[in-house]
Order: sequence, then C-alpha cells, then structure tokens
Amino acid sequence: MSDPGPGTDGRRRCPWAVASAEYERYHDEEWGRPVRGEAALFERLSLEAFQSGLSWITILRKREAFRRCFAAFDPVAVARFRPEDVERLMADTGIVRNRRKIEATIANARALLELDGEGLGGVLAAHRPAPAPAPVSLSDVPAITPESTALARELKALNFRFVGPTTAYAMLQAIGYVNDHLRDCWVRDAVQASIDAATPDIHDPLP
Repeated sequence: MSDPGPGTDGRRRCPWAVASAEYERYHDEEWGRPVRGEAALFERLSLEAFQSGLSWITILRKREAFRRCFAAFDPVAVARFRPEDVERLMADTGIVRNRRKIEATIANARALLELDGEGLGGVLAAHRPAPAPAPVSLSDVPAITPESTALARELKALNFRFVGPTTAYAMLQAIGYVNDHLRDCWVRDAVQASIDAATPDIHDPLP
C-alpha cells in the first residue's frame, strides 16, 4: 500500500503508520515535528544510525532500553564512555548489539561536543531543504536528496560516523526539517503548522 490508509480510529495516515500501534503513535505524535535541544537531536541521530539495515519498529520497541543504556542520550555523558562501557552495551539484550554502531554513537557524542557555534542543530539547519509540494503517495517520497547527501558529507568531515545520505534524510524527516506526511494524511497540516511556528529557531544549543 502506498496511499494513505485508515488507522485504528479510521483516520487516514501515511501507509507505514498503520502497521502497528507503535508506528501509529510515533507517526501521530513525533515524526516530522520539530525537535529542540542537542540531546534530543543526538538521540534521533543515534537511533536513525542504529536503524540502518533494520526495521524502524525494532528501534521503537527498544527505545527506552537505548535511553537507559546511553544515559538518556546526554552527549556529555556518552562522550565519557570507555571500552568497558562498550562491552556492557554489547551484553545488553535490550538494545541492538552492534559493536560498530555502539562505538559510532560514542564517537558521535565526542564529535558533537567539538562543534562550534550552534552545535548539531546548526549543522542540520544549514542543510534544511526548501519547502516542497506534499507527496501524494510513498513513491513521491525520496530516500536521498542533494541536501541529505551534503549533510552526510559535512557530518563525516566533522568526524561523525554511520551517517550516510539515507540516514541523513531520515533524520531531516524525523526532526521536522522535511514534512513528508502524505497530502491526505490527517496530521500533515498540524505538523506543518508546528514546523512553521518553530522556524528558524528550531533548535537550542547545549547550556
């Protein structure tokens, strides 16, 4: 199914959102809405990286375990993780036990703390795409864009890991820099209103 479909309450949603209650809740309450603060942005970046090669539902169902294991994604705390923390995380069945992704998350926390100016939010904002027409079906939603390719390239230059163009675009979608809710999705207008209200001050730096 590539067109909007009815959820549990009969309202039309992006088709991926009707597959489970977790998807529906994430779609309605979070996906595409502005995200504020470096820790929240770091969480989204980390989860998108962990999702690479897996289904997003796997990450959603492990999200609380990820938060527990990664100090609520406080980049200052995660940057202090040492090899023994990597082994601790590799033994925790609550998360995705992928050594490269775990080590990348720690490296990304350290890279984030090295950023000047407006931090990770500023890097992301520099690659905000221009507004585009609402997609009608999933076939209208790209996986990679020139902006996400440029964002991935800059993040790599800033020593971030496991953030390719596809992951970068998923990040832009998730944090409200792109509104890819389909035209007939019931939350699209509300999501767009929240984006418009947050722009340009969509992020806050670390205190």
